[in-house]
Amino acid sequence: MKPLIVANWKMNPGTLSEAKELFGRVAEGVEDVKNVEIVICPPFVYISSLGASAFAKASAGLRFGSQDCFWEEKGAYTGEVSPKMLKDLGCEHVILGHSERRRNLGETDEMINKKMKAALSAELKPILCLSSGKRGGDAKEEMGIQLRGAMAGIEKSDTKNIVFTYEPIWAISTTIGSVVATPENTAEGKIFIKEVIYELFGKDTAESARIIYGGSVDSKNISGFLKDAKMDGALVGAASLKPEEFVSAVKNAVA
Repeated sequence: MKPLIVANWKMNPGTLSEAKELFGRVAEGVEDVKNVEIVICPPFVYISSLGASAFAKASAGLRFGSQDCFWEEKGAYTGEVSPKMLKDLGCEHVILGHSERRRNLGETDEMINKKMKAALSAELKPILCLSSGKRGGDAKEEMGIQLRGAMAGIEKSDTKNIVFTYEPIWAISTTIGSVVATPENTAEGKIFIKEVIYELFGKDTAESARIIYGGSVDSKNISGFLKDAKMDGALVGAASLKPEEFVSAVKNAVA
């Protein structure tokens, strides 16, 4: 399985011209990189313009994702964006349950579960974030609650289209007093997630589950997360806004 590298631009950059420049430089930088899947998740307002660009059409290795979606296909939901709309714009993935949305917007496991079902129904691949501000056994319990809640009513056959993301809040650069996770910490998180998947869907699903890491990933530490912790990829935040840094991270992921 190819490593999956996801760029989460969050609410950046501030203008479409800057977004085009960032995307263009990344596309050029990874043009010759093989054996890796790259998903760019810009703010929703830029997806259409970037997807129609010459770089996107010429770069078969780049895919698009959204940073969120709503759980209804259409209706009186002011400000929301449906999975069907994202699919129509060419998105293949959608980030769901990110710790920032849980913390800042009050997203619950029930809301995330409804988004998961809607995304899968629209043939989008959810990138499900499982976050914890705790460590050790307490983190296992916290993420277990999130994972069970998000996967309630999800069919076993759908798990092949889900990317599970270990996202320790204590390791995210925007967290006050953050500490960069080690490969050992990361491997522990992967084990936690696989244990719950095993409980929910059985051994074969747990063994084949695609689990990536998100939390202050950059070009210097990505190799440790993928090679030493044996993660299946990475969700890159701040470093994805620096084209040279992100390109280096992608290259180091497969070096």
